[in-house]
Amino acid sequence: MDHIYKHIELTGSSTESSDQAIQNAIAKAATSVKYMQWFNVVDTRGNIEEGVVKYWQVTIKVGFRLKD
Repeated sequence: MDHIYKHIELTGSSTESSDQAIQNAIAKAATSVKYMQWFNVVDTRGNIEEGVVKYWQVTIKVGFRLKD
């Protein structure tokens, strides 16, 4: 069967790591978006305070399948 997909863009943040920022974005989206299939990192950036990375922000595109 052929499927149709839609993309959304999300930005997650974390004080721990860029990977955790991705996990946070996906976990939050999973509460309202069904059938998520993949993600692609679009942008990675962070906040620096007094020479130390304070938090990460990662923007991802998430693809999800539209309900049949």
